[in-house]
Amino acid sequence: MLLLIDGVSRTYTDAHSTVHAVDDVSLQIAAGEFVAVQGASGSGKSTLLLMAGGLLKPDSGQVQVDGQDPYGLKPDARADFRAQNIGFVFQQFHLVPYLSVLENVLAPAMAVPGTEAETRDRALQLIERFGLSDRQQHVPAKLSSGERQRTAMARALLNQPKLILADEPTGNLDHDNADTLLGYLADFAADGGAVLLVTHDDRAVACAQRVVHLQNGRIDQAVASSA
Repeated sequence: MLLLIDGVSRTYTDAHSTVHAVDDVSLQIAAGEFVAVQGASGSGKSTLLLMAGGLLKPDSGQVQVDGQDPYGLKPDARADFRAQNIGFVFQQFHLVPYLSVLENVLAPAMAVPGTEAETRDRALQLIERFGLSDRQQHVPAKLSSGERQRTAMARALLNQPKLILADEPTGNLDHDNADTLLGYLADFAADGGAVLLVTHDDRAVACAQRVVHLQNGRIDQAVASSA
């Protein structure tokens, strides 16, 4: 099992209230699977994704990526583990504004051993694959939304991850660019990777092999789980 989420919970407490953002959620995703998580705003989708990616430690329960518990690692080792095994794609792109397309795509390579020439060649291949060859020296401000998201997708794939976690990746895209991005994610799963995507977008849900519905931080078992 490439991603195992076993009974995870996360609670936020302040002076006025306690919010059970994710409440005893279990989920398994195998290599080759594309799974979408759907639910209303505040249902716990993004919190679940952050826990799956080693970015937010659950209060209880366990996460394993390819058999490894990232939260059992020291912070530096956990960051290296994420860089080597997980690609992230977000709605807001999170590109470094003063770096070019090529430099943004190359950014994750700092955490992974390898020759500079091989890594640069792989980055250039991804840039070409995503139709950005003529934009590789442009900074994000000079790119369209679709180009920024394709740059983010290329960056996510640079280190040849086993798992892609995507948080509303079509939220800032027009119809054509959204379909293109979803096609890339489907291809990644078809090639043996695993995809966990959280979304409000029905087009994204339609691309998934399996759909999980969250409500108030829990999986809604009453809603059909297949796309």
